[in-house]
Amino acid sequence: MLVPPLLSAAPMHASQYKTEQVGMAQSGAHTMLGGTVVPLKEVSFSAQMPGRVEFIAGVEGATFEEGVVLVALDEDDLLAKRRAAYAQYMKAQAAFRNSRVQYTREVYSGSHMESENTGMAIPKMFDRYMTRPFSDMVGADNSEVTRRAQIWDSGTRIDQARAQMMQTQAALQELDAKLRDTRTIAPFHGTIVQKHVEVGDTVQPGMPLLQFANIHHLQIKVEVPARLMPGIKKGMSIPARLDVGGTLIETRVAQVFPMADPQRHTVTVKLDLPSNVPGGPGMYAEVMIPDVTSPGDQVPAIPASAIIWRGSLPSVYVVSNGKMELRMIRRGGDTLEGGKVKVLSGLQVGETIVINPPNGLAGSWDAGSGEQKAP
Repeated sequence: MLVPPLLSAAPMHASQYKTEQVGMAQSGAHTMLGGTVVPLKEVSFSAQMPGRVEFIAGVEGATFEEGVVLVALDEDDLLAKRRAAYAQYMKAQAAFRNSRVQYTREVYSGSHMESENTGMAIPKMFDRYMTRPFSDMVGADNSEVTRRAQIWDSGTRIDQARAQMMQTQAALQELDAKLRDTRTIAPFHGTIVQKHVEVGDTVQPGMPLLQFANIHHLQIKVEVPARLMPGIKKGMSIPARLDVGGTLIETRVAQVFPMADPQRHTVTVKLDLPSNVPGGPGMYAEVMIPDVTSPGDQVPAIPASAIIWRGSLPSVYVVSNGKMELRMIRRGGDTLEGGKVKVLSGLQVGETIVINPPNGLAGSWDAGSGEQKAP
């Protein structure tokens, strides 16, 4: 669709400006799709433990290195429980050491050699050397079986003490994990892009805390219809236009998702943006996706030097019947050989344009007087 002329002028001298007829170029079919600028890395942190927010590292826009604490919850209650659990662990450890000592004593001396009522020296000797051997002889008792049973019992007490120690150690590890969950650590160098809580807020598990992203490396995320996917390959360059000032840039296909959305029948594609581009996450962008299923058509092509930028709008001076007029155009994203660009609308093949307009040329010109007139 042609854009109507903005300005008209009187006849101009042919020698004053260089002119050229609008040529023609083969244009492959493209489809313009809207996308969103997203960070290369982005994480959303949520509370893992109930508690009160005690510390937040900064506000939106603050940048932090990897490993920095971003959010901390009150941990006094957990620390008290950990001290109690550590006391139980030390008690279990002492019981374990004592059980090993008692086992060693049982192996090398044996409590079966002593009865509960042995009395003084003579009765004790009589019991050890007369009573017990006589009991073994008449079959009333078997000292060897008794000794093995007592050793086995001592070994069982070691196992029980070890299990108790391991149980208290596991309780300590559980509390340590909960203490770690009270702190949110930056997983990479990035920036806080949104806070959901403030210091003093009480949170429950699952409540969002903040969003953290690497906004120094940006991408465009676009949903591409499945029919256009044959024209997209990883690593290829695709022209895109950012919503900030209509900036036209070249992007690179970084990731193509392996399956299409079963509801919308589109495939998610991410394209890397060059560094230091204007704008940021969440902004709108347009991506020119090639359509290899369409044969394409012939479009006008003009030198890039003929384009005048009025703000974010490209325009050219068109010469018609000895007069020239300023006309807005919509240019394509591809740059052709010889420094020419495609014109998607606003010009027709065969029209004459000024290819070297000076920067101050804006308004109507009368070739006879050489004076510029107000538009």
